Amino acid sequence: MSLGEIIIKTITDNNVISAITSSIFIILLGFYFRKKNILNEHAAKILSTVILSGALPALAFTSFMQDINGESLKQGMNLLIWGIVIYILLIIISKLLYFKYKGEKQDVLRVLTIFGSTTFFGIPIVSVIYGAEGAMYAAIFNIGYRIFLYSYGYIKMSGLKMEKKNIATMFMNPIVIATFLGLFIWLFQNSLPHISVNTAKGIKEVSFLRIDQSLPWLYKPMDYLAKLASPLAWLSIGATLAETSLKDAMQTKEAWYYSFSKIIVVPFINLVFLLVLTLTNILPVSHVAFATVIIMMATPTATVAASYAIKFDREALLSSNCSFLSTIVAVIAMPFWIILIEVIKNLHIFH
Repeated sequence: MSLGEIIIKTITDNNVISAITSSIFIILLGFYFRKKNILNEHAAKILSTVILSGALPALAFTSFMQDINGESLKQGMNLLIWGIVIYILLIIISKLLYFKYKGEKQDVLRVLTIFGSTTFFGIPIVSVIYGAEGAMYAAIFNIGYRIFLYSYGYIKMSGLKMEKKNIATMFMNPIVIATFLGLFIWLFQNSLPHISVNTAKGIKEVSFLRIDQSLPWLYKPMDYLAKLASPLAWLSIGATLAETSLKDAMQTKEAWYYSFSKIIVVPFINLVFLLVLTLTNILPVSHVAFATVIIMMATPTATVAASYAIKFDREALLSSNCSFLSTIVAVIAMPFWIILIEVIKNLHIFH
C-alpha cells in the first residue's frame, strides 16, 4: 500500500473522522451556548469542577477494569517510564526553545510549554478514540505529569520552595487517587481474592475488586459518569473560548511562538523519540500507547500552570493570551495529529 493510499484510508475512516468532528462540533456548541448566554459566565467553571471532581476520576478508575496480560503490563510500565523521562527532557529542551527570552518571561513560557492540558483536553480525546485501553494508558502516563506539575512547575512559578500543602494537592487530587486505586486493582488482580461470576461466556473467576464483573450495579453509574467527561470537557472549552478576546491574543507575538512550540514542536519531539525507542526496541510502545502520548502532548496550556501565573503575578496577561491562542491552535491541529498517527499506524512500525 502506497503512502497516498494509506492517507486516503485514514481520512476516510469513520472512527477517526467521528472522533475529530465530535470534539470540534461540541466545542463550537459550547462556544455558541456561551455567546447566546444559554450558559452563563459561571458555567465553564462549574462544568470544570464536575469534570475534575467526578467524571475524570470515574474515567481514570473504570479504565483499569480490564484483564491484565504481559503485553499490557509492559506497555503500562514503558509509558510510566516515558512519562517521567519526557518531563526531564522538556525541562532541558524548553530552555533552548526560549533562549532569546530572559528572566520571568522565559520561566513562564517554559512552564506553560512543559505542562499541557493533558487531563482536561487530552484524556477525553484519547478515551473517545482508543476506548478503555487508551484511557488507562493516559492515566498511567499522566502520573509523571502530576509529579512534575506540582513540584517543578510550582517552584518555578512561585519562586518558593516546595510546600506541604502542594504535596497534599499532588496526592489527594481525586483523579490521582482514582488512578492509583485503579492501577493497584489492575496490577494485582491475579493475586487478590477471587470470586465466581456469571458472564455471557459462562462462569468466570475474577478478582473481587473487579467491580465491572463483581459489582456491576456499582460499576455502571461510574461508567455513565466517565462517559460524560469528553462532552462536558468540550462544552467547557467552548464556553471558555467565548469569554476571551481573540484579537488581543492574536496580536501577541510571544503567544504565537508559544502555541507553535506547544502544539507542534513538543508532540513532534515525542513522536521522534518514541519511534526511535520503538524501532531500536529500547522502550517499545504499541500503536495505542504511542497515539496516547502524542495526543496528550499536543494539548494547550494546563489550567493549573496558567493559574500559577495568575496567582503569583508572573506574566499573567501573557499566560492568558497563550492559554487562549494555544487552545484555538490545538483544536485546529488535533485532527492533523490524529490523521498522522493513523498514517504511521498503517506503516506497520508498531506490533
